[in-house]
Amino acid sequence: MTIRNTGRVILPVALAVLLAVFWYFDLGRFFTLEYVKASQDSFTALYRQHGVLVVAGYMALYIAVTALSLPGATVMTLAGAALFGFWVTLAAVSFASTIGATLACLASRFVLRGWVQRRLGGRLEKINAGIREDGAFYLFSLRLVPVFPFFLINLAMGLTPLPIRTFYWVSQLGMLPGTIVYVNAGKELGAIESLSGILSPSLILSFALLGLFPLAARKVLERAAAWRSTKGA
Repeated sequence: MTIRNTGRVILPVALAVLLAVFWYFDLGRFFTLEYVKASQDSFTALYRQHGVLVVAGYMALYIAVTALSLPGATVMTLAGAALFGFWVTLAAVSFASTIGATLACLASRFVLRGWVQRRLGGRLEKINAGIREDGAFYLFSLRLVPVFPFFLINLAMGLTPLPIRTFYWVSQLGMLPGTIVYVNAGKELGAIESLSGILSPSLILSFALLGLFPLAARKVLERAAAWRSTKGA
């Protein structure tokens, strides 16, 4: 049995075991804002004592959550900003989310191809058509304004001819604006000390940005598409 064939047997089993453990032990309870807020003092003390190790562990966990398409990435982003501050969290989440997405894409391409094809069905045809017409720009548009869930994009791109290196840098760039918005919101959430803090102008602005960002990004993409069509003509 070749290494690739062995991987096709072992990896799905390992993924199934990890997912079963996650759901059986209800590990999702640790990926809630309530748990994070209740444990913030403990996490802060640990971060002050072992800053680099804590950030490295945070990134490793974020990569695993993204690669396995588990729920919790949004809460981890908000919690990281509350704990580490804006810039450290932005760098950690930007790289960890892209690495995790790339691992999911690789698993889809080399190990889970048949399973992903069966799961995606007709949606895969639309994604393949987008890649044929617009190439990397299509992935960039999906990252900026996700028509499909992020985990679905990761898996679907594994079945397209898009090079992995292109998938990585386009994902890194395309997810960065949204990451900035969420990290900023998490930083403001972490500063809340009482219920009155919920009405602070900075927090209200942060959540307004969460709602307005997809609309603004869509307008930017529409203008870019119009410019591309004009240039092509």
